[in-house]
Amino acid sequence: MTFFETFFIAPLANLLIVFYKLLWSNMGIAIIVFSFFLKAALSPLSKNQTENAKKMKELAPKLEKLKKKHGDDKQKMAQAQADFYKEQGINPFGGCLPQILQLVVLFAFFGVFTRTLYPGVDTIQGFNKLLYPPLAFSQGEVVNTKFLYLDIAEPDVFNIPSVKFPIPGPFLILAALSQLISMKIMAPFVEKEKIKAEKTKEVSDDMQVAMTKSMSYMFPLMTLFIGARFPSGLALYWVVFSLFQTYQQYKSAGWGGLTPWLRKLRLIQSN
Repeated sequence: MTFFETFFIAPLANLLIVFYKLLWSNMGIAIIVFSFFLKAALSPLSKNQTENAKKMKELAPKLEKLKKKHGDDKQKMAQAQADFYKEQGINPFGGCLPQILQLVVLFAFFGVFTRTLYPGVDTIQGFNKLLYPPLAFSQGEVVNTKFLYLDIAEPDVFNIPSVKFPIPGPFLILAALSQLISMKIMAPFVEKEKIKAEKTKEVSDDMQVAMTKSMSYMFPLMTLFIGARFPSGLALYWVVFSLFQTYQQYKSAGWGGLTPWLRKLRLIQSN
């Protein structure tokens, strides 16, 4: 096996099967519990990322003063900003590690599915290549991939003869929606960012606002597009992971970019 298979894909596959064998040999329930386990294991890193982002947000007015003080001198501004972060004990790149690690876990989990729970793949043989001997399946054993209406190894789509493309199923739509909510709540209050961009008239501010808004919609759409071609177990994992992340973000930093939506729905009051 490759380095990535040995140290990332195989351990995740073994953990998944531990949950599968403990939870009545139901792969759907195993994926849900396993997703909670992974998110809980990554929580300390996510907490540090959230606290770092919150602290940087609180210090934003002071950074604006530095920006006005140094004007167009980008070199002095960069040095002053670096010194300011050092004085405050902030690592501006501290949020990168949790994001990278979460992507690595996602790619590794994707690797588990493409080798085991995937259309046309021999599930038992695929798992046994990754499993440690005590967890290996015996000959003739069958992996239960049924969960509610889903077959975990098949895409969550409906194929209608008169429609040229597959129609996303409920879990796939929920996966995209939960990702949209997760990205919105993690984003800053976009309306305030727009006001700030208009006041400073910085091209970089406008670009940041535009990128934040476009990514909030682009990734959920990609989830629908990609998820229509891959096992529904991945959609189930992403639903649990995203909802857990949304809850954590709300507890630590409030509603973020979801605020305008909730105000329109009158679920929260305007300040």
